[in-house]
Amino acid sequence: MAGGWYKDGAVQDQIDADVADAVAQLKKRQATGPSLTHCEECDAPIPKARQEAIQGVRLCVACQEEYDQTVTDRTGFNRRGSKDSQLR
Repeated sequence: MAGGWYKDGAVQDQIDADVADAVAQLKKRQATGPSLTHCEECDAPIPKARQEAIQGVRLCVACQEEYDQTVTDRTGFNRRGSKDSQLR
């Protein structure tokens, strides 16, 4: 059911776009090339299983967890826009 400014399926389109953006951000951040044997940050050895599982791994598990908690790629971009922004 469309209502006002929204077309049918607009909510699903928004969800699909958000998922596509998240996947693109992850692919952009993904390391490439050979895996390191020691962590770039703390110089701790990276287990062989981790090196084989993740191509291009650069950080040990502890440093990777810390990095993941600090990274914020989301900008909060409003795809729909407001009625006022469309009228300007």
